[in-house]
Amino acid sequence: MSLPPGFLDELRTRTSLTQVVGRKVMWDARKSNQGKGDMWSPCPFHQEKTASFHVDDRKGFYYCFGCHAKGDAISFVQETENVGFMEAIRILADEAGMQMPARDPRAQEKSDRRTLLVEVMEQAAQFFRLQLKTGAGTTARDYLDGRGLGEAARDRWEVGFAPDGWQALWDHLTAKGVEADLIIGCGLAKPSTKGGKPYDTFRNRIMFPIRDARGRCIAFGGRAMDPNDNAKYLNSPETELFDKGRSLYNHAPAREAAGRGQQLLVAEGYMDVIALGEAGFGASVAPLGTAITENQLELLWRIAPEPVIALDGDKAGLRAAMRLIDLALPLLEAGKSLRFALMPEGQDPDDVIRAKGARAVQKVLEAAIPMVDLLWQREIEGKIFDSPERKAALDKALREKIMLIRDPSIRRHYGDAIKDMRWQLFRPQRGGGGFRGKGKWNAQPKVQTDTRASMLAASHGAVEQRLREAVILAVALCTPEVLDDFEHEIERLECQDPENARLRDALLRYANSPDPRAAIEQALGPEAVEKLLRHPHVAIAPAVRRPGDVEMARLTLSEELAKLTTEHGLTVEIAEAEEDLRGVADEAVTWRLGQAAQARNRALQSRQEDSGDFDVGPNGAPIDKEERAALDALMERIGSPKKSS
Repeated sequence: MSLPPGFLDELRTRTSLTQVVGRKVMWDARKSNQGKGDMWSPCPFHQEKTASFHVDDRKGFYYCFGCHAKGDAISFVQETENVGFMEAIRILADEAGMQMPARDPRAQEKSDRRTLLVEVMEQAAQFFRLQLKTGAGTTARDYLDGRGLGEAARDRWEVGFAPDGWQALWDHLTAKGVEADLIIGCGLAKPSTKGGKPYDTFRNRIMFPIRDARGRCIAFGGRAMDPNDNAKYLNSPETELFDKGRSLYNHAPAREAAGRGQQLLVAEGYMDVIALGEAGFGASVAPLGTAITENQLELLWRIAPEPVIALDGDKAGLRAAMRLIDLALPLLEAGKSLRFALMPEGQDPDDVIRAKGARAVQKVLEAAIPMVDLLWQREIEGKIFDSPERKAALDKALREKIMLIRDPSIRRHYGDAIKDMRWQLFRPQRGGGGFRGKGKWNAQPKVQTDTRASMLAASHGAVEQRLREAVILAVALCTPEVLDDFEHEIERLECQDPENARLRDALLRYANSPDPRAAIEQALGPEAVEKLLRHPHVAIAPAVRRPGDVEMARLTLSEELAKLTTEHGLTVEIAEAEEDLRGVADEAVTWRLGQAAQARNRALQSRQEDSGDFDVGPNGAPIDKEERAALDALMERIGSPKKSS
């Protein structure tokens, strides 16, 4: 069967030869350069140990320097799958998501027509270029000169001018014998609704030819010279040659420059691409008047694995970046992503180059951020997270976005990155607090202590809490599988011991590492972990003696965290009661203090007397000796507690 014109071109554009060949070979990592599409492997067609089989992904051809096999994606499928030409095309079309065309007896006729349309487009491009050099193009030349685009640059970019007349191009082409339906078929003219001659699509505009990946002129972009024109920029309508969602401005030169090692940049418009190209950033492209489409994204990834989206520094540029994130997330693959570089506020790449030069643009590009960072920024921008519900809403929004990623490995890494950024945002600070948005913490008031404050509360903070902190951290370190269940509680753990605080931060940071203990030891030194696990009160904990026992770890963490919460509340109650004693102590307040102290002692009864550092309190509960001294001194000062009648 015959294939319609352009089908094979489209198939080759959508097909990555590296991916097709990669299913059959193992690439030589030392010789290959994936960024340039320059790949090497042992030949799949003959037995060899050296990597003499070469794939040039940008040109779409392979060649073996051993057996001299050569061809493209179609011939490779034919040879390796033992199928015919049309069957190979069908296999590749299925993988590329293209529907095989029905039999078309007029395929040759269409191919001939497509060739004629390309010829007409080239004639139009020459006409526009000549018009820019005439008197009619004076204003346009002055404008371009003011934008820093001199005659030599205009010639390099084939910039032209469409004169301000209804049929200037129409009359020029018809005088050369071009048929009317070809001119209209190219989108260069539109039929008159008043019965007159067709009129030119582009009038009084600076013209930029749009070429496909093979360098053929398929469309034009026109910049209006009249400031009152309804459309500042106007593209050709879609035609047999032009599909704006599958085309990029400056595609072929950018692909060639990227092959030489330049970073692929994506700007917003023609002038940005030209300015970047003239400044040395030759691997620059632009979509054509619309947001980047899925097809354009695939074209970009065929040129380079990680294009940099260089957006204007305004709200529209940022909105475009945010829309692109949602488009790209489901399409991400290993080694295939995006980075984002936002120009200074109110400027585009052309503005930056003219104001500060190429070096200023290079600095912006060097500061380009990964897509995951921009996703995070979008979800937290301008929001306040001062309640569990708001934090939960953030978690839900991020989870929904991450689930769009089809690749499980990338989805996991995105989750890890988001988790790390979330920890940075909400990590506990000494003194407590809650996140108020925009990177600021709003500290909550704490119970203040002075010479008259509770010695009992101070002793508890210095000894009891530090022991419980140590047990909690040691259990989580020995059985990191439970961290997902207790992450928020550990984040909120207000460590009184600075060493414990360092361990808590490291534990949360490296929770998703294959070996959290090894990662923490590398970050803090092995002594920090050894000191924690050697502590007598920690070493005897059953969950520490039985690392990996998830059920035991869960029970221990639940119990220890609950006790910390209870003790903290009771300690505050004691401190507040003592504040009331600053005047004359009455029996009611004294009784309140005594009851609070007894209740706190009852909360400690479940703890074993693990060492000689503990005594027994009035109710038989274990009590720290320092705590006993503090309690005795307090009671001596305020008298024995008794309930008033």
